[in-house]
Amino acid sequence: MKKILLIRFSSIGDIVLTTPVIRCLRQQLPDLELHVLTKKAYQSIYATNPFVDKVFTIDGDLREVTALLRKEHYDFVVDLHKNWRSLKVRWALHRPSASFPKLDFKKFLYTKLKLGKMPPVHIVDRYFKAVERLGVKNDGQGLDFFFSEGDDMHYEDLPEAFRDGFVAIVIGGQHATKILPVDKVVEVCEALDYPVILVGGPEDASRGDRIKEKVGSYVGNSCGRLTVGQSASLLKLSDAVLTNDTGMMHIAAALHKPIVSVWGNTVPEFGMYPYLPQGMKPASIVEVKALRCRPCDKLGYDRCPKGHFNCMNRLDGKQIAEIIKAGLAPGFDGGTSGN
Repeated sequence: MKKILLIRFSSIGDIVLTTPVIRCLRQQLPDLELHVLTKKAYQSIYATNPFVDKVFTIDGDLREVTALLRKEHYDFVVDLHKNWRSLKVRWALHRPSASFPKLDFKKFLYTKLKLGKMPPVHIVDRYFKAVERLGVKNDGQGLDFFFSEGDDMHYEDLPEAFRDGFVAIVIGGQHATKILPVDKVVEVCEALDYPVILVGGPEDASRGDRIKEKVGSYVGNSCGRLTVGQSASLLKLSDAVLTNDTGMMHIAAALHKPIVSVWGNTVPEFGMYPYLPQGMKPASIVEVKALRCRPCDKLGYDRCPKGHFNCMNRLDGKQIAEIIKAGLAPGFDGGTSGN
């Protein structure tokens, strides 16, 4: 194998989850040239990766990019997206290719009919099925995240109240049913009694302001003020990370941070929980387990389909704060909380 194309269109977290495959391809196949195809919005995540030689992007019609890809004469195509678009690329290139078990039908049965179980295999390990025939194996070193120039933040860049340490709380998420409600975040912050910096995108800024207003000056709101890379750098500076099931959770895992992850309508059984290096103590998982309606979807909704949002509303903010505090103490060994 001299030249391979890897396909993963989106999104931030899913792209970070492909990094072990990329690293192992380059390290285990001598003289390999590795190209990636992704959406234009996520180009920078792959462009900063030293194991990637070239990044192709799509921003609409596939025909233009497939014409460019044909000229590369790939030896093999690794499809880590596995949808109709990635299949069209594989057909257009007419090259040997492989994908991974996506388990969509099992997810459908599990979410909609509450039948069966998900196999206890993380999606990263399922991704490696796509390169199995190439003899590439998982090295167990976890995820990678590489910073662009200018993304680095330092304690001196922070307000003085946060320079001696802080907990990062990721308050955003792609779907509302994955997001810890404002009153729960407030409860966590008040019980934590430790400096907190809220992390999220522009769409999370107003919620961040509400949390800061309710809690007080030891909460900082960075939502909408930083790039993805700068937010990642903020996570790197933090003492621990409380996060919803979102892309920043996977970036925190790539940075080997103590993680407390909160789960609403989705469940860790989907295989998307924080993926840490072998030998590192696991992240803490906080979820309400005894709900018949959960999981209600593999992605999420704008609002709870049942109207009660018990998967988040039944969580105990004080208990979450205690788990975070345990992570701040020497000898933290992770944990699990459920109701």
